[in-house]
Amino acid sequence: MDREEKDFVLEKVMVEYGDELVRLAYSYVKDADTAKDMVQNTFIKCYDHLDGFRYDAQMKTWLYRITINECKDYLKSWSYRMIQVKIMIQSTAKSVSPSVEKTVMDHYDRAALKETVFSLPKMYREVVYLYYYESLKTEEIADVLDLPLNTVKTRIRRAKQRLKLKIEEAGLNGR
Repeated sequence: MDREEKDFVLEKVMVEYGDELVRLAYSYVKDADTAKDMVQNTFIKCYDHLDGFRYDAQMKTWLYRITINECKDYLKSWSYRMIQVKIMIQSTAKSVSPSVEKTVMDHYDRAALKETVFSLPKMYREVVYLYYYESLKTEEIADVLDLPLNTVKTRIRRAKQRLKLKIEEAGLNGR
């Protein structure tokens, strides 16, 4: 594949999947700027390895896998851990009462539901995100996460059960 073809394919992929990949990355790193950085890294890797892409899998699932791996690598990195320590120190130093912004946000069901989803363990959060927010089929999720299909189905079922309990506990289901 020559450079012109690679440029064309990359541009098409960026337009078609860019927003989805940013949302996916955000579900892992929980920071908009960092999520955009992860997706930028994904597109760089995509461009670098486009010649080796065999089209055995869909381009979308390949990009999802690259993005997820980028996010996981970032979350394991030393710089991320240092940022988390800084945030913890800053939050401990602040007063115990919640901020006005937090109080206002907690009154909106959507924010509370999002918070509930993010409170799930990562293995459940990622399948919920891919299934409900990205509308991937269980087979596609299994391919993206490199898991057996039955494992994905089990995780979705268990995530639903956990979410149901958490939503009932939070009183979000009656609004």
